Amino acid sequence: METQHSDAITRRGTDHAIVYWRPGCPYCEHLLSGLDEDDARISLVNIWTDPEAAAFVRSLQDGNELVPTVVVGERVLTAPDGPEVLAALG
Repeated sequence: METQHSDAITRRGTDHAIVYWRPGCPYCEHLLSGLDEDDARISLVNIWTDPEAAAFVRSLQDGNELVPTVVVGERVLTAPDGPEVLAALG
């Protein structure tokens, strides 16, 4: 489900994945094709429509807006595939 960073970050934990993405990104499309976007354990955050999310991704990625960036608890996954995200969720 697509949400804002400010809402998604309140759900941050080992049982919840926050997927930072942007339209037109082939790596994002590949990741999203391997996930159920209706899965309550996953929040989708578009960095192009949420400046706070873009700033957060830059803080994690040495100043770069690398997407997809996925946060599960304290883990940061860069350009993972669907199975990798699901495995991180346990």
